[in-house]
Amino acid sequence: MVSLAASRTRQSGATAIEILVTLVVVALGLLGIAGLQMRLQNSEVEAYQRSQALLLLNDMAARINANRNNAAAYDMGAENPVGTGMTCPTDVTSTRNRDVAEWCTAIQGAAELITGTTTRTGAMIGGRGCVEEVDGEYLITVVWQGLTPVTAPPVSVACGAGAYNAPGTPCVNDLCRRWMTTVVRIANLS
Repeated sequence: MVSLAASRTRQSGATAIEILVTLVVVALGLLGIAGLQMRLQNSEVEAYQRSQALLLLNDMAARINANRNNAAAYDMGAENPVGTGMTCPTDVTSTRNRDVAEWCTAIQGAAELITGTTTRTGAMIGGRGCVEEVDGEYLITVVWQGLTPVTAPPVSVACGAGAYNAPGTPCVNDLCRRWMTTVVRIANLS
C-alpha cells in the first residue's frame, strides 16, 4: 500500500508537467498569433498601395480626358516614367506639363515629406507612372514595389520593368512589381 505522503509527491510532479505542457502550448499559440499579425500588416500595406495606385491612375485618366485635344502630348512611353527617384518636371507652362508635374509629385507622395529632408514618401513604395499611346488609345500604368513575390506582370506592361528586382531576395524577375493599368480612348469625331 502506498503511503499518503508518497502519493502527494507523485501528484505534485504531475502538476508541474501539466503546467509545463500548458506553457508550451500557450507559447506556440502566441507565436502563431504574432505570425498572423505580421501577415495582416503586410496585407494592409498591399491594399493601401493598391488603393493609392487606383486613385493616381484615375487622376491621370481624368486629366487626359479633360485635355482631349492634346492627349497625344501625354505619351511619355514606358522608358520615361515619372515618380519615385525621378525629378518631376518644373515647366508648368502648358496644361499637359502641369498635369504631368502634379501627377509625378503625387506618385512620389506629395503630402508626405520626411521631417528635416526633401525626401517624399506616402503614396506607394517606389511608385512610378507611365502613359503610352497604343493604337490610338492611351495606356496609363502605375507600378510600385510589393512586399512579397507573386506573379510577374505580363510583358505588355513595360512601365518599371526590371526596376523592382532585388538580387538575393525573393523579389527577382519582377515578382514584386505590382501594376495597375487603364485605357483612355479619345474619339475621333472628324
